[in-house]
Amino acid sequence: MGLLSRFRENRNIKYLTTAFKVINNYSPVFSTFNGGIYEMELTRSAINSIATHCSKLNPVINGNYKHKRLSKLLTTKPNYLMTTQQFLQKLFTILMCENNAFIIPIYSDFTATEIIGLYPVRSSGTKIVTDEGIDYLVYKINQEEYSIEYSRVGHLRNHFYTKEYIGESNDVLMPTMDLLNVQNEGIKEGIKNSAAIRFLARLTNTILPEHLKSERKALTEANLGTDNNGGIMIFDNKYADVKEISSKPFIVDSEQLNIIKNNVFNYFHISEKIIQNSANEDEWNAFYEGIIEPLAIQLGQVLTNMLMDNKDIEKGYGVIFESSRLQFASNKTKLEFVTQMFDRGQITTNQSLHIFNLPPVKDGDKRYIRKEYTEVNNLDKEVLNNEQ
Repeated sequence: MGLLSRFRENRNIKYLTTAFKVINNYSPVFSTFNGGIYEMELTRSAINSIATHCSKLNPVINGNYKHKRLSKLLTTKPNYLMTTQQFLQKLFTILMCENNAFIIPIYSDFTATEIIGLYPVRSSGTKIVTDEGIDYLVYKINQEEYSIEYSRVGHLRNHFYTKEYIGESNDVLMPTMDLLNVQNEGIKEGIKNSAAIRFLARLTNTILPEHLKSERKALTEANLGTDNNGGIMIFDNKYADVKEISSKPFIVDSEQLNIIKNNVFNYFHISEKIIQNSANEDEWNAFYEGIIEPLAIQLGQVLTNMLMDNKDIEKGYGVIFESSRLQFASNKTKLEFVTQMFDRGQITTNQSLHIFNLPPVKDGDKRYIRKEYTEVNNLDKEVLNNEQ
């Protein structure tokens, strides 16, 4: 069965009409920028950088969970169209652009409870309605409308404050977006103006108004045409006070431009070095703790409540998203970490190799501790041998 066919099954859950009370309704924010904040170069760069780093998160199921299929679903292919990396990147792009993102479950053909896929859905065009005390999410995919109980959906929110269901809009960023747009337009117009030559010429004789146009045309063609390769302007004595008019368009200076850019960086909790991939390990760790880690925690908790029942959660099962911050550290820091942790039995050989992006080796999952590099499980045997 195709992906859209599975979504159509959700229509049968409850038939919704506009007569139901709309609890919350989200609408796009920046329509003046042809689609939203994702259409501005600087904000897209910031959003894409956050989404790209989030897409490297590694989903892990805590505990010896009973369904290995669920682990495979999270780590390889959440749906027919996306890998896990693509799924995460799109999901977090939606969240950063719209401050709300929904994860729709895809159910098996044989049961209405077994989840075999996950699909990210934009909040634009969605609405939450209630009927007989039950909340439903109405959403669109390819302009087709579907509905599902809100309790079955994973809902990620950003700037969650005044509304009961959805995160706030990005309206507070509108003044900065306007400044960015005006600056871009100013640079474009400045380039156009710099390519134009303007002169002011006074005729020494009085002529009829209808002759002014022909005189202007004659002076322009004689001196400002493309055949004037020498760049020298020559005119007779019927023209006086011929002067060039300099047009200097206003362009925001570098200091003011940095203020505008920092407004974007502050809003998305990101730095220019992160966007340009030039941050050092301390700068990246600050970025990770400020934005990546909170998003990873939220997604893990959302999926845990979405995919597992209360009994499983009480047993300690749960979805978490891991990220090795050491992959952004210098080789010196990695070496110091591996040396200290390996000698103390904290990490295995394969974990050490993974830090350096190297493939695992056979029997590399054993842990050793400083002494004669004895396997941790054999420490008691070593003690007995020494006593004898």
